[in-house]
Formats: sequence, structure tokens, C-alpha cells
Amino acid sequence: MQTHWQIQAPLTADADEALVKFPPVLRQLLFNRGYATDAAARAFLKAAPAHDMSPWKLKDMEIAISRILQAIESKEKIVIYGDYDVDGVTSSALLVQLLRAYDVDVDVYIPNRFSEGYGLNKDALAQLAKDDVNLVITVDCGIRSLDEVEHARGLGLDLIVTDHHHPGEILPNALAVVNPKQDGDIYPEKMLAGVGIAYKIAEAVLEKKPTNNLTPEHLLDLVALGTVADLAPLEGENHALVRKGLRAMKNAQRQGLVSLAAVSGVNIKEVNAMNIGFSLGPRLNAAGRLDSALRAYELLVENDFMRTGEMAQALEMQNQERQKITREMQEVSETIALATDKDALLLFAASPDFNPGVVGLAASRLADRHYRPAIVGHVDEETTVCSCRSISEFHITDALDQCADLLVRHGGHAAAAGFTIRNENVGEFLRRMKEIAAEKLAGVDLRPVLVADMELALESLSFEMLEHLNYLEPTGYGNPRPVFVSRNLRVKSSRTVGKDQTHLKLTVTDGNATLDAIAFRLGHLKADLPPKIDLLYTFEVNEWNGRKSLQLNVKDIKF
Repeated sequence: MQTHWQIQAPLTADADEALVKFPPVLRQLLFNRGYATDAAARAFLKAAPAHDMSPWKLKDMEIAISRILQAIESKEKIVIYGDYDVDGVTSSALLVQLLRAYDVDVDVYIPNRFSEGYGLNKDALAQLAKDDVNLVITVDCGIRSLDEVEHARGLGLDLIVTDHHHPGEILPNALAVVNPKQDGDIYPEKMLAGVGIAYKIAEAVLEKKPTNNLTPEHLLDLVALGTVADLAPLEGENHALVRKGLRAMKNAQRQGLVSLAAVSGVNIKEVNAMNIGFSLGPRLNAAGRLDSALRAYELLVENDFMRTGEMAQALEMQNQERQKITREMQEVSETIALATDKDALLLFAASPDFNPGVVGLAASRLADRHYRPAIVGHVDEETTVCSCRSISEFHITDALDQCADLLVRHGGHAAAAGFTIRNENVGEFLRRMKEIAAEKLAGVDLRPVLVADMELALESLSFEMLEHLNYLEPTGYGNPRPVFVSRNLRVKSSRTVGKDQTHLKLTVTDGNATLDAIAFRLGHLKADLPPKIDLLYTFEVNEWNGRKSLQLNVKDIKF
């Protein structure tokens, strides 16, 4: 696919003067991220949020904590009702760990993706009531479960909803609703992940009722794991929480994560946000995508290293199976989506043969490959359950809101969402969604925009510069790794590598410096590669057989 490179504007003279105490490249990187004064830059580099992080600013927090403390004192039976992705699983593990520190009778309920679907369901709530549960706390779900929350009330269950998804026009009639995105909530950070909100609950409980068994710092590794895996933006409070959480992970305090890192080929002592996004997170997610997310949850709360080793290996096997299914489903969904219109502005594919646990990954691949909003669904006898992935120019959840009368349920973010629809409504739904896409994307240049921080000569790249780049960590969604462009590079050598020869290994020079480069999934360009090329890349250390060298990690090539 053709791409458009956008290079950030050079920093202004005023910003250059204000940031004069920082190295030149770091000045530009800070400016690109919105930090144009010395004070703002230092606060960011220290991961110090610009606001008071007191959990008590969250609406309904006092009501929620009062009820939780009452349950602790009365030794009531509590259930944490979670979700089957990494955010939901880490949120569940966090609150269970919190409450077990008070010797409370607490259990977790994570619905099965295949038999129950996302979020609260009435049958599960009825069973919890029969089991004499007094208090249910949702994590990473519940904000749009109006009927289910009302059903819980009728069963005599006290329900506290904690969620980070966008609320609908009406809030659930729960005892308390903790969600910074709800109207009237004054908490400054609106982009916490579900696990971030669970952490605020834990902070508040521990402030009111300290215990020698636990401090908030013991929970930060879970916060980092869930926040990064859920693609919450790594800026503001999230940046601070993830940096602290990575520090906690490096202490190897959680045996389940130590075992998971081992099977993932990750050095737990050097773990970073990229390791979570590409190695640890996918393996935890694999449990809920193919079977039950309880396997991932149990790994995070287990302390026995023999058991965690077995659990981690099982997740590794599931992840390999998930990868195989994803590749196969991507090919089929692409064929279906493009069968009638190769230039469609909105891509849709659904089949009874699609694994409902992997439809989101297939939609993501479609959106990435064709730069269009994509919907992939699993068709049952009466309904179709879909996952959506979108592009920056199209807010997918807003579009679904305009079709809400056709949907059984729906919810999500600007870039990702899910919904269930009765099969007889699919045709009308697609007609409307295509009209919305035609209106929103009319005249839009639908090429992926790859943003680079600046152009550099290869001789500017050094180990010292890498140390400066590390000040920006953790990087990821919302705080991207620094990206550079170098032009008119001569290709000294090139070869394809990897399974099926899908990757491209290069050695390039600008006349003053020569560096190796790896271009993942760009092996198909080898045959047409000219003598000189432009590269857009991130910059890293490659370690092989104990030897460290500088390497370009190429994201795109133009010639």
C-alpha cells in the first residue's frame, strides 16, 4: 500500500532556547510531543503527571469505597466480574489480590467469550445471587449493561461498576459507577485503562484501611501490563503508572510473569512496554480468544513456580494456535470483504466458520492492510457477533451509535469496538454504515500517514543518542518510539530472511556511516530494490552472540 510520510515541523526558536539544556535531538523529540518548556519537559521525563492523582476525585468513589469497606468488615462474599482480555484479567487479579490481603471471601467471574459474550449477563448474575454473593464489582465492563444491572438489583445484589469505556446516554443504575468518562466526573485523567481504574479503587481502599500485607506499589506490575496491552495512551498518568509498573515487573515479584516472560523469550529484568505489547500481552490474550481467560487470570495470581511454568507453557501453545488461526482467517475475510467492491470505504466479512475469539485480530489486519475501517464477525443461528477496527479519520463507536436501534448491544472506543446484531438486521446495518463511511471519508486521502520525528544523517546515530532516547520510555500508543527518516542511502547488500523469507535484511550507507537494517514483513521488496532508497525507521541495539551493534528497524521504504 502507498503511504504518506509526514515529518514533524522543526522546533521553534523559542522552544529551542527553552530546551537548551537538553541534547539537540531530544529537544526536537520533546517539542514533537508537546513539551516546549523546561519545566514541562522535565516533568514528562520524570513521568510526573501534571495533576493531583487522588482517587477521591473520581465520581462515586466514596460510595464505592464505603461499600467495599463494609463488605471487608462484615466478611461478606465478594465477586470481581471481569472481562476476557488482558485489561480485564489484570483488573480482576488486582482487586482479588487487594481483597485477599484483608482475608476476604473473594472470587472472580470472567465470562466465556464463546458461550456468554462480553460483559455482564443475567444468567451469571442469577447464579452469583444463588451462591450468596453480596457484592459484585465489575472491572473493564458494565458501563452499558443497563438491563443486566437492573436485573442484579432485583436479585438483591449490590453492584459497583468500574469501567473505562465510553458511557451511553444513560448510566447503569448501580450502587456506584466509577468511570472518569461519565458526565460530571472531575478526575483529570480520562484515558485510564480498566486496570488503571481498578488501581484507583485499590489506592482508596488502602488509604482508608492500610494493611501490612499490601501496598499500592505491589499492584503496579499489573497496571503496566493491562494499560499497555489495552493500548491506553502512554501519556499523562498512564505514562507515570506504566513506568513505575515496569520497574515493579523488573523486580520479578510476580512468579506468573516471570514464567510467562521465560516462555516468551523476554528478559524480565529488562522488560519494556514493547515486550508487553508484542510478547506478554498476546500470550495472555490467547487464553480468552481460544478457550477461557481464567487460565491467564490464574497465572497472574499463582505463586508456585512449578505450576506457573506449566501454565505459561500452556499459554504459549495456545498463542501459537491463535497465530495460525489468525493467518487463515485474515486471508478468508479479505477475500469476502473485497469480493463485491475492491474500493469499498468500509470492509465487512462474516462467517459461521470464523473463530469469535480471533475476529478482532482479523479486523485489525484488514484495517492495517487496506487502511479502511473493518468489521469481522462470527455468524450464529440468530445473531452475528462482530469486532471492529478503524482508522484515525473514522470514529467507529460514534458510527455504531448511529445504528444503535439495529444492534442488540455495542460499545468501544474511537479505533476499536464490538457489537452483536440479529442476522435479519445485518443488511440494513451495512447499508447505513456504508452511508456513514461515504459521508465521513468523502474526499479523504486514504493512505496511511507515517509520522517521523525528524530527518537525520546516519552518522548522527550513536549509542549515546540511544541513551537519550531511553529517557522517553515507556513508549507505545500515545507516546510513540522516536521515528526518523534518512534519505538517498546506498544499498550495500540486501537479502530476505525469516520463515518464508518474509523479512528484508539490509546494509545501507550515506557515505559517512554504514549501518545494518531489518525491515519486517517487507521481504517482497527485495526483487525491485534500486541502488538508492529512503528509509523511515526506529533506532535500536541489536544483540547477537554477546555483541551489541546499532541497527535500523525499518517501517517503510521509498524508492
